[in-house]
Amino acid sequence: MRVMLVHPSALMYSEIFLRLEPLGLERVAAAARDAGHEVRVVDLQVLSRDLLDREIASFRPEALGVSLNYLANIPEAIDIARHAKAAAPGCFVFFGGHSVSFIAEHVLRQADGSVDAIVRGEGEPAVAPLLAAARDGAAHTVPGVVSPDGRGPAPKLLDSLDRPRPARDLMRRRNRYFIGELDPCASIEFTRGCPWDCSFCSAWTFYGRSYRKASSEAAADEMASIREPNVFIVDDVAFIRPEHGDGIAAALERRKIRKRYYLETRSDVLLRNEEVFRRWTRLGLRYMFLGMEAIDAEGLDLYRKRVSPDDNFRALETARRLGIMVAINLIVDPAWDEERFRTVREFAMTVPEIVHLTVMTPYPGTEIWHTEARHLTTRDYRLFDIQHAVVPTKLPLDVFYRELVRTQAVINRKHLGLKTAVGAMRVLGRNLLHGQTNFARMLWKFGRVYNEDRQLADHRRPVEFELPLPQRRVSAPARQDLYIHARAATHTRRPDAAN
Repeated sequence: MRVMLVHPSALMYSEIFLRLEPLGLERVAAAARDAGHEVRVVDLQVLSRDLLDREIASFRPEALGVSLNYLANIPEAIDIARHAKAAAPGCFVFFGGHSVSFIAEHVLRQADGSVDAIVRGEGEPAVAPLLAAARDGAAHTVPGVVSPDGRGPAPKLLDSLDRPRPARDLMRRRNRYFIGELDPCASIEFTRGCPWDCSFCSAWTFYGRSYRKASSEAAADEMASIREPNVFIVDDVAFIRPEHGDGIAAALERRKIRKRYYLETRSDVLLRNEEVFRRWTRLGLRYMFLGMEAIDAEGLDLYRKRVSPDDNFRALETARRLGIMVAINLIVDPAWDEERFRTVREFAMTVPEIVHLTVMTPYPGTEIWHTEARHLTTRDYRLFDIQHAVVPTKLPLDVFYRELVRTQAVINRKHLGLKTAVGAMRVLGRNLLHGQTNFARMLWKFGRVYNEDRQLADHRRPVEFELPLPQRRVSAPARQDLYIHARAATHTRRPDAAN
């Protein structure tokens, strides 16, 4: 079959801070190609919608899949599905991805015939059986698949993260992928899943709180195939298992592979496995994203982070000692008042680290979805991008956005303003010398992307597609009821286990 796979447009924060290659879609593309299909990929983060329309007309896909890891992209995906059905009659259209997995039946109804199937769970083991079944009208028999004809068996987990290797050769304009000054930047995956259970996160519910690792040799082989000098390690929490981090490091050392790395981890993991991170600094680890989420014990307890403020601050000191630049994430509670915003601004200015702000957002698949969703002030998918308030704010909404943007602007001036740019001429010069302009552009785009008028106007747009509300329950759902992938009994973990 001629198969076209599409990644939707970039979200608000991706307009400035990062634009990552669609690693999951690349792996699904590889699985489809391994099954004998002719595959083309269009990433609307870096390519235009006009190009997509032209390629649908010229390529005439027999199947078209859209990756939906983000709720905010669902309206765009349905529009793409409608266009594909009109432009390529008989085309089998399917969706897949993290976010759509939790609301598959609802989105299928909203698409009103323009979507033939939705894949719940991991895409690699599902795509080949789905494409084979599509020929016979039997999509609903495939594990993990929901179609108008019914729901298939439970989704399957990929047997091994070692295969398939991402089909990076199918991507165009790879020079547009970056994160901060790492420009250009590829992505790689060493592990999948998370054993923690933070209340705001759906990574653990998607994977059934499982945790899997690629083999050290396969990870190093893939790294050797990456042409970019910079690599983002996309694991939800890097180096939970120190022996795994050491094993990959040893394999990279044997191959004499050196790149500049950016990764995400937790404060307690960094503190527990400091020597692993130290070893990786010798391989080129330069940046780290720490999801602190809150600067006080009350906020950490609210999000069930299972770390203390002291752990967080000791982790920052450890990273500084190792020479790793840290980006901190803090979750903005809609209950914040002006004094709380002021406190956060003061904190952000007293630490050398970069501070990012994300707005607390109940997502399907998270525990807070079942506690907060009944209070939603909007169900417009497009506002579920962690940059808009979708539950009541203590401050009037315009004041809330004013304080949010003001706080973000203070942080921006500290790290991304003209003064920083002058001090970063070496980085800018190196990137520009190689034709890379992503980092340079982001330094001056903040005011155009982040402003209270734009965010307020987003709330006034006509709404065609809305999120469903969670099912009414007498009591909170059991954890297993939240899972997309159920784990085998031999992998069962105590609810309080952290690693």
